[in-house]
Amino acid sequence: MTGPAASFGFQDVDPQAKPGLVRGVFDRVARRYDLMNDLMSGGVHRLWKDATVARLNPQPGETVIDCAGGTGDIARRVARMARRAQLRRGGPDAKVVVVDYNAEMIAQGRERSFEPEIAWAVGDAQALPLPDACAQAYVIAFGIRNVTDISAALREARRVLQPGGRFLCLEFSRPTTEALRRAYDAYSFKVIPEIGARVAGDRASYQYLVESIRRFPDQSRFAAMIAEAGFSLVGVTNFSGGVAALHTGRAI
Repeated sequence: MTGPAASFGFQDVDPQAKPGLVRGVFDRVARRYDLMNDLMSGGVHRLWKDATVARLNPQPGETVIDCAGGTGDIARRVARMARRAQLRRGGPDAKVVVVDYNAEMIAQGRERSFEPEIAWAVGDAQALPLPDACAQAYVIAFGIRNVTDISAALREARRVLQPGGRFLCLEFSRPTTEALRRAYDAYSFKVIPEIGARVAGDRASYQYLVESIRRFPDQSRFAAMIAEAGFSLVGVTNFSGGVAALHTGRAI
């Protein structure tokens, strides 16, 4: 092992091995990714994403980075909202840059998206193929727990944001009550892998996704990591009792 272990679900693996392992997961799930999100959450993920983009509030002429944006679910929402703002206020087109480590996910997004505001790139959240201070906003939804070094990804988010730029991270988190945690654990470990097996023909990938959620820092620890990366005004909004949480901040 070349350094401190990285988590891959409940396994501890060589940090150099994790990107390939995660790539394999998303290679396998790419074609059914959006369908599985609907099935696993009963469609509630759409409400969480709508709320995230509403908080982002994209404006005409802004550049928004959608990191780990894969199939473009968030990017399309951002483009539509920016276009509505443009119709009301005028101004230049917004630009949404989708960056994802997995080429198969990017390919799925390109096939499904026709918005001229969206640009696509394969790239690493820990070393974005973008210049310093190039964007007014950065959003990452259900992706940061899959990176090898979360702190490095947060520092990259800060690097590509202009001073005062908006940071938003939507991620599965820790339910706020013990009863909800027990119910969520039972659903996650018994039902989600079974849905993956039946619908996507891939139990192992969805077992990993459930385990990766459990290994991710809780709301307060992740908020502290965001502040350590150079963000101010860090805030947390829990969705569905903390099943998911939106962390926000401003680039200092």
